[in-house]
Amino acid sequence: MDHGGDCLWLARRVDKELVKAAVITRYGSPDVVAVREVPKPVPAAGELLIRVRAATVTRTDCGELRGHPFFIRLFYGLRRPRRMIFGVDVAGEIEAVGSAIGSFKPGDRVFGMCPSRGNGAQAEYVCVPENAVAAMPAGARFAEAAVCEGAFYANGVLERIGLKSGHKVLIYGATGAIGTAMVQLAKATGAAVTAVVATRHVELAKSLGADRAVDYTAVDFTRIGETFDFVLDAVGKISYFRCRRLLKADGVFAATDLGPWGQNVALALWSSVTRSHRVVIPTPGRIGGFAGFLRRRMEAGQFRAIIDREYPLSSIADAYRYVETGQKVGIVVINVAAIEVSPQMA
Repeated sequence: MDHGGDCLWLARRVDKELVKAAVITRYGSPDVVAVREVPKPVPAAGELLIRVRAATVTRTDCGELRGHPFFIRLFYGLRRPRRMIFGVDVAGEIEAVGSAIGSFKPGDRVFGMCPSRGNGAQAEYVCVPENAVAAMPAGARFAEAAVCEGAFYANGVLERIGLKSGHKVLIYGATGAIGTAMVQLAKATGAAVTAVVATRHVELAKSLGADRAVDYTAVDFTRIGETFDFVLDAVGKISYFRCRRLLKADGVFAATDLGPWGQNVALALWSSVTRSHRVVIPTPGRIGGFAGFLRRRMEAGQFRAIIDREYPLSSIADAYRYVETGQKVGIVVINVAAIEVSPQMA
């Protein structure tokens, strides 16, 4: 079935201004991502129309693109994605506001997150609910503000486990979007943070505020002779069974992903049934208000974006390919403004 016809039908509509977007009409590899023209969105009541200056490509986007694991299609669409434009993080300028908007006006610089039920920010324009964004910190670049998703998941974990000042926490995978945010937000609570990273990232972890950085390529991090209140897996690559010797008697293992062979799900369910709460997979809360929380952390010097690479929207398929390598550090930014469309896409 040729789903590309959907986009052609959109492009032929003459009652709306056309804008550029990275369009995805079927599950597959980054080769299915194409920059095309689509109708410019119109804000509904309670929504803002944002001229996107920066977006990101994340592991979430890559999972949605592939439709793997298969059960996620229950949320994204069984046969093909329900939405054609991906991208959670957004930073840009408000171009128009819908009715019942009281906090923003055209021209305001904002950043935040796009709800998954609608089209995302990998486009020149996107509409988002008013409570999904906040004013950008003064002096921040747009690329530095397209940073909410990783911090959102990281904060969800820290809130779920009730991290407080004085707690000892070990964070495995402290260099991705979630991991770099988790280190910074954990330090902001006053916790003592040990980050587990590869050799080349030891100094980065320390610069983020980690009290100790353990190079997992040089030593077995599970045998460092310490115990922790919490062991946090920010990438879903380690198991509770490997890490349990690191936990105090009442310690908790928390993960942001399914873990090897999906074992974290079964262990979290069993922990819930037995009320031990030894293993948890926190589910994030609502995005409303989170951008404001993160702005306050940024303005206080407690959080900053770690940018790995930046791509123009015209090269977004390359950004997907890079993120799929699993080697990114922090975020991969898409600079949306001033893009060009190749002749074959015109």
